[in-house]
Amino acid sequence: MGTRAKAYIVGAYEHPTRKADDKSLAQLHAEVARGALADAGLTKDDVDGYFCDTEAPGLGPLSMVDYLGLKVRYMDNTDTGGSAYLLHVAHAAQAIAEGKCSVALITLAGRPRAAGLNAEPVVDYNIPDMPFEQPYGPTVVNTYGMCAMRHMHDWGTTSEQLAWIKVAASHHAQHNPNAMLRKVVTVEDVLASPMISDPLHRLDCCVVSDGGGALVVTSPEIAKTLKRPGVRLIGSGEAAKHQSGGRIDLSYSAAAWAGEQAFAEAGVKPADIKYASIYDSFTITALMQIEDLGFCAKGEGGRFVADGGLISGVGRLPFNTDGGGLCNNHPANRGGITKVIEAVRQLRGEAHPAVQVKDCDLALASGMGGWMGSRHGAGVLIMERND
Repeated sequence: MGTRAKAYIVGAYEHPTRKADDKSLAQLHAEVARGALADAGLTKDDVDGYFCDTEAPGLGPLSMVDYLGLKVRYMDNTDTGGSAYLLHVAHAAQAIAEGKCSVALITLAGRPRAAGLNAEPVVDYNIPDMPFEQPYGPTVVNTYGMCAMRHMHDWGTTSEQLAWIKVAASHHAQHNPNAMLRKVVTVEDVLASPMISDPLHRLDCCVVSDGGGALVVTSPEIAKTLKRPGVRLIGSGEAAKHQSGGRIDLSYSAAAWAGEQAFAEAGVKPADIKYASIYDSFTITALMQIEDLGFCAKGEGGRFVADGGLISGVGRLPFNTDGGGLCNNHPANRGGITKVIEAVRQLRGEAHPAVQVKDCDLALASGMGGWMGSRHGAGVLIMERND
């Protein structure tokens, strides 16, 4: 049975700030926690499970349980980058099913803009392969650029097709008052923006923002007592992909394995999904997940997303209706939680009217963390509206 019908997302909140000059990281965590609990109709005293990552040294579950004044019997600090918070939702559902907790609070916060931090991570030579990679100058963007170049070589994907992903995100972001980039752009605009890592242009890259978000996951028994509509988690999957001792295949991502798990557990097919939140650190990140999740065949992603294929109301697969990481926000390199939040909005019928998917009863959220050109993790959630 897995997680089917054993856990519900009953609270969701996204912080409105995109630059938090006057707030600490812990304060952002507290504000999103308060927002999600209020959305659910619960209080901090109801929480008995807490989940966050440990990107900021010392600011993990122990520190935040203390800061928030929580009394919990279950904690989780899984950190797989941008996929971490999808794993947190799945792990919360598992903990609830096992009776380890009944109300799980999940919080994300980040302030890289306010702190003036470089988006590239500090090289950690404790990572086994890093001493061998570093002489060649890898960065996040050029490892994703490498994947994009390989995709173009293997399947004839074009920069114009990748640009359509940004165009779709911008069409959605114009309706989001909190989005960092609300201007609708064209394919020509994307191609005219500066080249960052060939073939990726600046507008192929996500924004860097402060902010965060939170979710509340509960048992079915508690969900039934709440006035807010619950969203049932019916399938989840997680996977890691690495370099296989040097036998590197850049043609697919770990989402291929994570998605297979999630669809099998949910008992549905990609064609059944009405709305998809797809992690979009770069346009190529989204395109490869769309293929690997089975929304189209491998190599067909470019044609699938072209000509508005991802725009709500007109496209084949409405995606990232809040503007996603490409236009809305991408807090602390952990933007996966925002993918779940927008999926919850869609299933509740609470997305902006201009982008709300009609009769949205089944949604998917997919997250990617790490470097897609080397080691990375994927998390996939499938959720349904609770009628």
